[in-house]
Amino acid sequence: MNADTLRGHMDALLLSVVEREPLHGYAIIEALRERSGGALDVPTGTVYPALRRLERAGYLAGEWAVAGGRKRRTYRLTDSGRAALAGERSAWKSFTTAIGSVLDPSR
Repeated sequence: MNADTLRGHMDALLLSVVEREPLHGYAIIEALRERSGGALDVPTGTVYPALRRLERAGYLAGEWAVAGGRKRRTYRLTDSGRAALAGERSAWKSFTTAIGSVLDPSR
């Protein structure tokens, strides 16, 4: 998928992936790939800066943990992150409805 297509939606995608359980960065990338049926193959250079930004914003809480014998930073959704995700989902529904009305006027 084109990187420009994802621009503006990365925060919602990352927050959604960690909603279920805390994950480390590479597991987040794998979850994006798996949940999208392989359509989202997002590079680490996009994901890690976004995770740090979301952590600074208070939407994610990160802590160091050992996973698979390696020390990794694991991220979990905070209450603020949960509220932000709800807002992102609402905005996404409005966006897709509006764009769908234009692209498929028979709806």
